[in-house]
Amino acid sequence: MIISVSAGLGMALTAIGLELIPGPNMLYLVSRSIAQGRAAGLVSLVGTGLGFVVDMALADFGLTVVFVAVPWLYIGFKVAGVAYLGYLAWRAVRPGGSGRLETRSVRPASRLRLLTMGLVTNLLNPKAAMIYLALIPQFVDPTRGQPLAQGLVLGGIQISVSMAMNALIVIGAGSIAGVLAKRPAWVRWQRRVTAALLGAAAVYLATEVPKRALP
Repeated sequence: MIISVSAGLGMALTAIGLELIPGPNMLYLVSRSIAQGRAAGLVSLVGTGLGFVVDMALADFGLTVVFVAVPWLYIGFKVAGVAYLGYLAWRAVRPGGSGRLETRSVRPASRLRLLTMGLVTNLLNPKAAMIYLALIPQFVDPTRGQPLAQGLVLGGIQISVSMAMNALIVIGAGSIAGVLAKRPAWVRWQRRVTAALLGAAAVYLATEVPKRALP
């Protein structure tokens, strides 16, 4: 196998934790789905998926070249990824932190524009860039070789999880937004679960840095 089972599961759990934090992609998709219907939300979702593919390709090919040329930078990227996960966990659990799903008004648009806006929203999303620049390298094991192939497989897992979760959110956008607005306790628990997942991933990866950072 190109990646280990633990790396695949770790990437999937981290992706779930990241998707539980409302960001530009989710807020746009929910707003579009409520304003223009599920079909519009799903078309927009395809656009965000294309954005993930572009980000993944640019990051994987670029980072592979960098890591081969300057191997010690791999340690720096791993440390940065652990710190970023810890920061996201704190943001999710701190008072007034991330976690509330608030929609915004959007104008109806054609399918081509929906696709394009979904793509642009994702390409301009800093969280999407950090996933590929700082987080996916956490799960690449230099001892297994083929870092580019590992990055592409891990990126594929992240994209699959993200698309599946966002598709469910798009389909149930109106109901989800209404339920969370009426039940603030659910929002608090969602934030705690998010913080727990991201915090656990940060702790696990922190223990792996010394063992897996050296090629």
